[in-house]
Amino acid sequence: MKGKIISIAVMLLVGQMTFAQESKITELTLQQCVQMAVDKNINVKTSRIDKEKSNYKKEESRAALLPKVNISAGFTDNIALPTTVLPGEFLGKPGTSIPVQMGSQFNTNAALSISQILYNQTAFTALKLTKKSAELSSLSVEKASEEIAFEVAKLYALSQTTAEQFKLISQNIKRTERLRDITKIIVENGVGKQVDLDRVNVNLENLYTQQSNTQLAQEQQLNMIKYMLDVPLEQTIVLTDTAAMPLLANEPILQSDFSDHVNIRLLESQKELNVLNKKLINNGYLPTLSLSGQAAYQGLRKDFSTYFESGEANKWYPMASVSVNLSIPVFDGFEKRSKARQATMDLKKTEATLESTKENFSMNYKNALNNYMNNKDIVRRQKMNLDLAEKVYKETTLKYHEGLATMSSLLQDEMSLSSAQGGYLTALYNFKEAELKIMSLNGGIKQLFD
Repeated sequence: MKGKIISIAVMLLVGQMTFAQESKITELTLQQCVQMAVDKNINVKTSRIDKEKSNYKKEESRAALLPKVNISAGFTDNIALPTTVLPGEFLGKPGTSIPVQMGSQFNTNAALSISQILYNQTAFTALKLTKKSAELSSLSVEKASEEIAFEVAKLYALSQTTAEQFKLISQNIKRTERLRDITKIIVENGVGKQVDLDRVNVNLENLYTQQSNTQLAQEQQLNMIKYMLDVPLEQTIVLTDTAAMPLLANEPILQSDFSDHVNIRLLESQKELNVLNKKLINNGYLPTLSLSGQAAYQGLRKDFSTYFESGEANKWYPMASVSVNLSIPVFDGFEKRSKARQATMDLKKTEATLESTKENFSMNYKNALNNYMNNKDIVRRQKMNLDLAEKVYKETTLKYHEGLATMSSLLQDEMSLSSAQGGYLTALYNFKEAELKIMSLNGGIKQLFD
């Protein structure tokens, strides 16, 4: 009975450990990988922080146009009252100067002041400038998201191509191991040559090495994906989409309008920002008009002992004022003129960059489209070549077993098969990369994480 209880406990423990290990396996599609990377990538995170910061900057600019209200209070103890000299004529002593101390020892004041900008074109333009900066920050988030999506998708395709390579090498190893076993029997029966067996063993060791290197490369690629997705390295991930999965729903066509691309929109926004910046500088020549008002009370006391008592000697004296202030800039030593000319140069530079980028997009897209078509055809031809190589290898293997083909012919066909496999996988990855390039240029990369 005790033994049964121990056995059940061990089974439950093993079951829990197995479940825990299985629960750490995460299956990920390409779209899930890209979405996780966009959510967690440090570049995207910092871009989002900059976007939030630009919103606060916009609120700061808007605050310049809102009323300002301040409350102030003060208490002064004039330890030594200031002295002034009055002409003696004021006090019936002509020809003399009489020193007189003026003021009270204890002075108290409390004031409420309000100010409001009535007209300040610089402040109005600054608000537009911060709104455009916020738009620029949003586009920066979009750009960072598309860039990380492109990199993750490329790595995903590479990892899946490597997985396919590992699978093909494993199949080659199984075939070669069967060939080794058959050749060994033939040699032991005195029908075959030892050199043929040695050749098979050399080929097999090469395949073992390829398999080990491919497995290591795949592990490194998966670790890089984990890093980009902020997934713990000890967690097991399985990429479910295949290397042959099409990324483009429709055949791409030639296009010349890239105005909707995030890079073009960034430059367009930067251009508008340069225009507003120049306008902001020129607005410094315009007058500003503001309204301000103040209401205050002042208390004058000679004796601190009666400071808080009310009476004829302890009055509070009111004071109020309203003013309209006009400021007209006249001459600043050509400071604004120099800044305006610098802003003009910045605008010209952005316009030149924008024009060059548009032309560059047209050229890159045309090249990417040609590359896509070429790689698509290469994949088709390499797949046909791979099927043909497999067919030839099977026929040569059958002839070898029947004694109608030599080991040299068999090994040569096996090398041709390995070469065809490598050519197909290389073409497949190049085609995936061409698809992603098209998607990055026409904005389709956003479909992977929107």
